[in-house]
Amino acid sequence: MIDEIAGITRADEARGQTVWHILGQTYTLKQVSESSIAWHALFPAGTFVPPHVHHTQEEYIYVLTGRYNLLLDGREQIAEPGDLVRMPRGMPHGIFNKTDADATSLFWASPTSKLEQLFRNIDRVPDPAEVVRICADFDVDFLPL
Repeated sequence: MIDEIAGITRADEARGQTVWHILGQTYTLKQVSESSIAWHALFPAGTFVPPHVHHTQEEYIYVLTGRYNLLLDGREQIAEPGDLVRMPRGMPHGIFNKTDADATSLFWASPTSKLEQLFRNIDRVPDPAEVVRICADFDVDFLPL
C-alpha cells in the first residue's frame, strides 16, 4: 500500500504508476491509504461488474461521462454525469454500461481493506470464473446474475 502524502495526482497519471485491467475495464489508481482508495474507471461499451457484495467497505461512484445501469439492493437504477452512487457495505450491487459509448467515473471505497490487493490479483485475469473465485479471498462475494 502506498502511504498517502500531500500532493496532486494529475489527470493523466496513476498513483504509483498503478493501472489495473479487469475484465475489459481500466482502473487507474488515484489515491490509496489505510482509510480509503480511489480510482478512475473506464467502462467501455458493454462491460460490467456483476452483482457482488463488499463485506468490509462502503463504495462510491461519481459519474464523469456516459451512463451506468445499476442494480442496487435488488432495484434497477440509472446514474449519469454528475450523479453520485452510494453503495453501503453489505449491500448487493452491480454496475453495467449497457450503452454503445464509454463511461468514466471516479470510484472510491472506505476503508481500503483488501481492495488494492484484490485488484492486483485480478489484473489481466481473462477468465471471469477465476476472477470470482479470487474475489472471495478478498472479502468480495459475487452473486448470481
